[in-house]
Amino acid sequence: MSDYKLKIRPEKAAVVEEMKEKLSSKGVALVSFNKLTVKDATQLRRIFRAHGVEYKVIKNTLTRIAADELGYNGLDDLLTGANGLAVSKDDPVAPAAALKEFMKKNKTESITIKAGLLDGKLIGLEEMKALADLPSREQLLAMVASALQAPITGLARALNGNIQNLAYALEAVRKQKETA
Repeated sequence: MSDYKLKIRPEKAAVVEEMKEKLSSKGVALVSFNKLTVKDATQLRRIFRAHGVEYKVIKNTLTRIAADELGYNGLDDLLTGANGLAVSKDDPVAPAAALKEFMKKNKTESITIKAGLLDGKLIGLEEMKALADLPSREQLLAMVASALQAPITGLARALNGNIQNLAYALEAVRKQKETA
């Protein structure tokens, strides 16, 4: 902790509290945007919105104060230049996935991932890339549901097959008795 509290005006303290709330979210990506065009920024915000991610351009000093108050010491060196925060309160994968989608579509270097916070732990660029490759929460739930449903479906098909075979056999016996 530092002496920032003594120097902060009340209106800045509200911004620090907001940043503390954002930094405490499940998924947070710190990005640097240099030479981001208006068109790219608009597309980036659309992608974030589609993923349920909130994006905000940040003030480095106020974010540094919030990070220090939360005990995130590793962010100090990263808070230089033009930065933004991509935040998801519910899905820790969403910010990384949205950024990956944007970078894949645009093939631009106007935005770069600096680091991320995952459930309160600072993670680097490589971990953010690995996180972006994970399926979303909804996709994981669908995979689990499918895996749970597979044995039941197999059992139903097996039982149905036996019943069909019995019906065919009974039909064959009936036809045989009719011809005899």
